[in-house]
Amino acid sequence: MTISREEVKRQLRLAGPIVAGALLRYVIQMISIMYVGHLGELPLAGASMANSFATVTGLSLLLGMSSALDTLCGQAFGAEQHRLVGIYAQRAVLLLTVVSVPLAVVWFYTGDILLALGQDADIAAEAGAYARCMIPALFAYGPLQCHVRFLQAQNVALPVMASSGAAALCHLLACWLLVYVAGMGSRGAALSNGVSGWINVAILAVYVRVSTSCKKTWTGFSAEALRDALAFFRLAIPSALMVSLEMWSFEVIVLLSGRLPNPKLETSAISISFNTAALVWMIPFGLSCVISTRVSNELGAGRPHAARQAVRVAVFMAVSEGLVVGLVLVCVRYVWGRAYSNEEEVVRYVAKIMLLISVASFFDGIQCVLSGVARGCGWQKFGACVNLGAYYAVGIPLAYVIAFVLHVGGMGLWLGILCGILVQVVLLMAITLCTNWDKEVANAKDRVSSSPPPPSDAT
Repeated sequence: MTISREEVKRQLRLAGPIVAGALLRYVIQMISIMYVGHLGELPLAGASMANSFATVTGLSLLLGMSSALDTLCGQAFGAEQHRLVGIYAQRAVLLLTVVSVPLAVVWFYTGDILLALGQDADIAAEAGAYARCMIPALFAYGPLQCHVRFLQAQNVALPVMASSGAAALCHLLACWLLVYVAGMGSRGAALSNGVSGWINVAILAVYVRVSTSCKKTWTGFSAEALRDALAFFRLAIPSALMVSLEMWSFEVIVLLSGRLPNPKLETSAISISFNTAALVWMIPFGLSCVISTRVSNELGAGRPHAARQAVRVAVFMAVSEGLVVGLVLVCVRYVWGRAYSNEEEVVRYVAKIMLLISVASFFDGIQCVLSGVARGCGWQKFGACVNLGAYYAVGIPLAYVIAFVLHVGGMGLWLGILCGILVQVVLLMAITLCTNWDKEVANAKDRVSSSPPPPSDAT
């Protein structure tokens, strides 16, 4: 397999700010959990449970639906249908805002739902209060993801990183003011997510409207964005399933940890370990965004060989990154838990789980990049089927058997998920190796030509 140095440089230039931006956006959520963790074991367990529930019932859906723009905006930009890029983004913002309304209702009743699912009553009550205070962040999340995808499709990454950095700094201040100065405790940490989220949206919205780099793709609000919602949903729904099925499986594990003996310890340790895994996942997630942009741009431009070369480079980078990150996780496993909790029992348990996280993160990085290839090509339906089989036919059943039947506990939950990741990697790699890139170029051309931009009606 030959690797193009020029393609490596191109992807690294994109990957740096995209990875940094993704890490900074995740750090916002992590900061909130860290603040809450130092309030005690029950607030930590409740906030962790609320974050898990919020991810399952809202954030994963919006993230997945917005990833339809990886295909739509990326291929339209590659085909030089610049105005169509902006219309796709506007349409996505409007539709994701509408979808957020029923999701907010679900979040409002988080405590009651968790109690009905058999969770500990104290943890469920704490999680319910936390989730209600996160509702403002829900309505910021969809527009934020759409702006990020809109810019990344055009290979614009530095402004996304800068806005994420500014939002993270504001979040530190907001958390301190609301948690300690205002005395709101864990509820203040939840509200601060909404503050920083809307700050991030505002910065990107201003940039898109005033920057010369978006002059061709943002021509003002268009009535065209109100049309053809079904066409967007035809790609957005399988996109949401592709992302959500994977993220839901991890959150199911957190929920299962609440039914293990000593649920406060298990839930806290598993939540910390998943937060850690999600943090390091932001690096391959950034690479995934890069390869979806590169593949969609090259397919839209009618260059199949360049798309194939981009995939080779991305897989090589994912393997290299996975080895480095895995080694770092092993080295810091005895001290990492202290960032989240002062409980010595929790810290020791997290150190044991970190060994499994290091292995899982290596393979998860590879599948993440391959999933980016799938989004760039528009294979979301296939990706959703792969994730359904890998996690729900293999990963979660094995996790339950190892944890509850074999009495391995939280470590068993992680072992089951690791098996699901391995199946996912094998299936995605198989379809990628068998891809006819000339056919994918034709598919991209058909997708773009099926939505020609009308005469300018910008306002």
